[in-house]
Amino acid sequence: MNRKFLFTSLALLALAVCSNLNAQFHVGVKAGVNAGKITGKSFKEEFKYSYLVGAFAEIGIADRFSINPEVLLSQTTSTTDSSFTHTLPGFKNHQLKAKLTYLSVPILLNMKLVGPLHIEAGPQFGIKINKEKNLLENGEDAFKKGDFSLVGGANVHLNKLRVGARYVIGLHDVSDATNQDKWKHQALQLSLGLAF
Repeated sequence: MNRKFLFTSLALLALAVCSNLNAQFHVGVKAGVNAGKITGKSFKEEFKYSYLVGAFAEIGIADRFSINPEVLLSQTTSTTDSSFTHTLPGFKNHQLKAKLTYLSVPILLNMKLVGPLHIEAGPQFGIKINKEKNLLENGEDAFKKGDFSLVGGANVHLNKLRVGARYVIGLHDVSDATNQDKWKHQALQLSLGLAF
């Protein structure tokens, strides 16, 4: 076998692999609505609307499957219930609202079902980054610095446009102020994304 034929064959193989990889790898940006709440007897059972913005990647691992890591900035706002001051006495009225901003990293397994419809699920790790000093007692934050959640949802791929809806359920008690009441995040998220 001559070297020219071997070199040409390897070059064609590399080109085919690169084009296939390029077709299976995308990055993009997204923005949307985060309807979140904090569950627990100290908080009102209602979703409050805020925002989410971020970036994502789609890494193809098989014909119908991809791994989709994301980096999202999202906010959850919640109002305490009247029972909150019984759980943690000493809080003032202006301290009874929580506005939490998280940098979240979901790592989702995405599966193509039919046509443009995809479903996704996986874990999400969050880090609290806001500096707001609501819900304070003796200078201590009422919320822990991190959160762990499960994410499940669906999205539609319309060429480069991504339309998504998902549900996020917190598995981790985020309360750093009391062990009498467990506080967990829940969120419904709707987003529009653009893949490149």
